[in-house]
Formats: sequence, C-alpha cells, structure tokens
Amino acid sequence: MLELAGIIILGILAQWVAWKFKIPAILPLILIGLLVGPIAAAYLSEDGSKWIEPIWNGEKGLFPGDGLYYFVSLAISIILFEGGLTLKRDEIKNVGPVITKLITLGSAVTFFGAGIIAHLIFNLSWEISFLFSGLIIVTGPTVITPILRNIPLKKDISTVLKWEGILIDPIGALVAVLVFEFISVGGGGGFTKTALMEFGKILLFGTSFGFTFAHALAYVINKKMVPHYLLNVVSLSTVLLVFVESEIFAHESGLLAVVVMGMVLGNGKLKSLKELLYFKESLSVLLISILFILLSANINIEDLMLLYTWKTAALFGIVVFVIRPIAVFLSTYNSNLKLNEKLFISWVGPRGIVAAGIASLFGSKLLKEGVQGAEYITPLVFMIVLGTVLLNATTARLVARLVGVFLKSSNAILIVGASSPSRLIAQYLKNNDKRVVLIDSNKNFIDKALKSDLEAFNFDVYENDLSDNIELNDVGYLIAMTGSESVNQHVMNNLSDSFGEHGSYRLATSQEILDYDIEDDNVYFTPKDDYINLSEAYRDNPKIYEVDIANEDEYNSMISKLFNEVKSIPLFVKKDKNLYFIPEFEKSEQLKQNCTLIYLGKNVKDTL
Repeated sequence: MLELAGIIILGILAQWVAWKFKIPAILPLILIGLLVGPIAAAYLSEDGSKWIEPIWNGEKGLFPGDGLYYFVSLAISIILFEGGLTLKRDEIKNVGPVITKLITLGSAVTFFGAGIIAHLIFNLSWEISFLFSGLIIVTGPTVITPILRNIPLKKDISTVLKWEGILIDPIGALVAVLVFEFISVGGGGGFTKTALMEFGKILLFGTSFGFTFAHALAYVINKKMVPHYLLNVVSLSTVLLVFVESEIFAHESGLLAVVVMGMVLGNGKLKSLKELLYFKESLSVLLISILFILLSANINIEDLMLLYTWKTAALFGIVVFVIRPIAVFLSTYNSNLKLNEKLFISWVGPRGIVAAGIASLFGSKLLKEGVQGAEYITPLVFMIVLGTVLLNATTARLVARLVGVFLKSSNAILIVGASSPSRLIAQYLKNNDKRVVLIDSNKNFIDKALKSDLEAFNFDVYENDLSDNIELNDVGYLIAMTGSESVNQHVMNNLSDSFGEHGSYRLATSQEILDYDIEDDNVYFTPKDDYINLSEAYRDNPKIYEVDIANEDEYNSMISKLFNEVKSIPLFVKKDKNLYFIPEFEKSEQLKQNCTLIYLGKNVKDTL
C-alpha cells in the first residue's frame, strides 16, 4: 500500500516540479524512478532492494508475473487514444510543406539512419535496430512546449516545432507499433508467408475494430444514449474494450486499434469531443506519472551498465548531431526558412513520453520471448529520451541566442475579441508590419478574420490556457476588446503576465464612462470609449485615418477634438517609424511633435 501511494504522490510531485520550473515532466519522472529503483538498490539500500519494486524474481513485487506488462499495455493504449484524438486531417493539410516533410521524409531519415547506426555500433540484429530507430522517431508536444515556452522565437520556428511534435506523436507511435508487430510475426527466422499473413491480420483487425467502435461510440454519445455523468467513463471503458477485443482476435493489434479509434473520433462529428479530451488529458497525466516512475524503477543496474560504454555516447552523438540535422535540412530544402532557423530546429528534437513508454512495453515483451538483443531496447531509448530532454532543456535558450533566432523584444500583439472594429484595427497593424493575433470564442468572427487573411484562433479564455501556446512567444502587447466587460477584466487578470510584457490594455466599461471613474489611464485602450462607442464609430465610418501632428499643443487639441467633437477614436501614434499605443505614447518620454495620430471613425477633415 505504501509503495502504491508513494508512486502516485511522487508522480504528481514530479508534475508540479515540471510546471514550477517549466521543464518537461518526463525529466523529473524518470529521474525519480531511477532514484527509487536501480540507484536505491545499488547505492542506498542496505539489503540491495529497490524502494519501489514493480517486479521481483518474476513473481513478487507490485505487479507479479505479467501484471506490469498488462498495466503498461492498458495505460499506453489510453495515452495513444488521446494522441489519436488530437490528430486532425485539416491540421495536416494546413501546416505547410516543411512540417509535412518533417513527419514523412524526416521520420524516414531518422528511422533508417538510427537503425543502421545502432546495428553497426552495438552489433544488434536488424530487427532490434530498426525497432529502436522506430521508437525514437517520436518527439511530442509534452516535451517541446516546456522547453520553448519562455524562448521568444519567430512564429515560423515555433510553428514548425510545435506541429512536428503534435503530428508525429500518434504517427510515430503507429510506426513503432507496426514495426514491433512485423518483427513479432517474423519470429526472428525471416518474414515468411505465414508471418506476412499474421501482419495482415493485425492491420485488418486493428483498423477495423478502431474504425467500427469509433463510429459506434460517436453514435451513442450524439444520440444521448448515455447520461452526461457517465460519458467519460463509458468512453474509457470502450477504449479498453476495443484494445482487449482486438488483442483477442489478432495478438498485438490492440495499440493500432486505439490509435485508429482516436483518429476517427477526433476527425468526426462528436459533440462532446472537448469534454472527452479534457478527461483523457487529466487521466493521461495521472497514468504517465505512475507509468514512468514504475518503468524507470523497473530498470536494473545491470541494464544501465549496458550503456556504460563509448558506444552509447557515439550512438547518442550521431542521432542528435548528425541524423537530426540531416532530417531537418532535407525536409526544409527550398523552404523559406533561413540557415540559422534550420540550425535551431535541428538542435531541438527531444524524444518524448510515448517513445519511452512503448520502448518499455516492447522491451519487456521481447525479453520474455527470449529475443536476442532485446535487453538493449529499454535502456537505449531511455538514454535517448533523457539525454535529448536534458540537452535541449539546458541549452535551447543559449543556442537560440548563438544562432540569432532569439527575439530581443516581443512586439507581436494579441487582441482578444474579433469583432468588426477589432478586425479593422488588426488589419491596419498588419499593414504596418506588426504581427497581430486575434482570438475569440465566436467562430463566425474568427471565420471572417481568416477570410481577411488575418491570424486568428477560435478560443475561449475561460476554458483554455494560452500559456502553453509556444506560437505566441513573441507576443508582448495585449488588448481586451470584447463586448463583455467581465471577459475583458478576466483577460487582464489572467493573461497580462504572459502576454503583456510591454503593455496590457482593455476597453473602459460603460459605467466607468458614465461616472468618468478612470483610475489609471494606462490600462485603457482608449480612456474615454467603451465597446459601444467603438462599435458606433465603426458603424458611422469603418475606416482608419492618419493626421500629421507638428507640436504638443496640436496633439492635445486633436485628441480633444476627436473625443468631444468628431466622436472618433484615437488608436495609435506613429513616430520615428515606431507605432505606439496612445497610453504607451503618453507615458513615454517621446516629445509630442512631428508624429502621426491614427484614429478610427469620421475623418477630421470632413468636419473642418
């Protein structure tokens, strides 16, 4: 009981440490597992026993016999199902040729390159070598995001790294599953006709079970045949049912079935997909926390000693410093990425949770079958995972500075609210070489923004967390411009620290305008206008104008005139090729002369 409780407590503690210090959770999880497992047995325990013993002498421990294998199999099936849910067809089409090549051509380079090198260096069989290389294809967003979260990068670089991790997670897992299944049915004695037929059965039952049960579950949920409070647990039990049933009909087809099931559900018309994703995400965090402490603790000191050789360093160095750059440079050939951007993407390639989890699953399975060289699978993959995460977590920021992709200032602008006035302002900023991102929970507004070639995301600030979106690392200004005063205040309270480095602004409330209760002009996008005034100014004349200002008296006079006579709304000031928000300009040391005032609404010249 103490060990089981300890695993959960240590796992959640590791997740908190990862969040607190902004590092991938897999790093403290594996380190804790190694500490309470092989390290404790070798150096800390007087009797040479592990503090947490998953299996001991085959029949003792927390999971005697095949218990650990079954638990890992079921946990990985749930994790892979969640990965399948996040894989969208539209995202693959829209991510661009560079990311498409990275997850296809780049994966092929890693697969064949690492397989050949593992065979040559460790003299492993070709089957084991290519299983190893198939496992280290996977990166994953859970390791990429924490590393890049606090590195301001150009959007193109962040986008490539983010979507490579998201898309390659289920795809890489699927490749690893297929390679393992192909090796398993080959039996080590050549790929006979019988072996190929068995492999065909795995593909047939895996895909058909996943496809059929996905549509059945979607039908049951959409027809409200399951009460809301049972929705998540019914979905979970269905995933486990698909995995087990597929395994019964074709051994080793279960993981393929759950990945296919997740992909079909994620791309279908499931009404409760978001709720299902939240539940599966929380469950995956718990399972991952337990899983990696168990798997790391299950490694023996003898397994680690297999790595105590120059061959390990050679394999790691070639995978990280040769194969990864080759894969990136081939995938980005003839792209718009510059040399320094390609170098940085080549450097950042940490392997993730799926790689380590499936490696332990397959490694233990092959060891039981007595496959020669199988003892290398788990420690070698863990070495690649731990080494790449440590390397990238400690050096990514430094390398970004050295190769010149580190943005010295975060000048992109995040606008919350994509109504017509917001879209007009965003278009003006974009035309003046500013990166602007619009977010709104109103899908109609977002669709209109996208049709205008603006960068926009359908997003609910109450339900989601933007802080993990590494594509917004270059955002330094925040504007809350929704029609809801409570939403605007929520944005200011919760997003300012992450996205308001240079300034956070909101529209004034209607009551503040009526009472003229303006406590701090610095927080208002425009201190005398609320959403109603903004909308009316846009309705009267949906255009943005510029007027040249010669001196401070002229500036003050024009601001007063816009507010009191013209009923137009001052937005920005342009001076010395720089664009300033009105509050930012007024509190700066810039002289209010020889500048240009930008405003929305009626043209001042028409009132003269």
